[in-house]
Amino acid sequence: MNSALDAVSLPKGTTTIGKTFDFEAGHLLPDLPSGHKCSRQHGHSYQVEVVLTASTLEAPGFVTDFGALAPFKKFLDTELDHRNLHEILPCAPTSENLARFLAGWFIQHLQPDIPGRLVAVRVRETERSWARFDVEEQ
Repeated sequence: MNSALDAVSLPKGTTTIGKTFDFEAGHLLPDLPSGHKCSRQHGHSYQVEVVLTASTLEAPGFVTDFGALAPFKKFLDTELDHRNLHEILPCAPTSENLARFLAGWFIQHLQPDIPGRLVAVRVRETERSWARFDVEEQ
């Protein structure tokens, strides 16, 4: 045997990775009752986590090189950071809709150029609340 790895039978399966990004933005949800706190303009320090998977790893052993996700960070920084999401998104800027919107952007603009497949996008608007959009396998 050449190494300790020779003694291990590697199981089949998938490997999953995640990376978290941050941005600040404001929004309001005017369709809520007037007494609801989210019907007023307010903001969040958003955290967005992208989750990717692959059944085979790219050299040197990556699902996707984290550096290949830089265009997603650039999109968040240039298009969403310190903006009013109500003016940007084509739907009500809830965390649920934001997660789905960001999954769509990722699939359209980044997915064709990276080896891993997007599994989910999670949007955290506070330390204790988040929404996750799971991408259907195609």
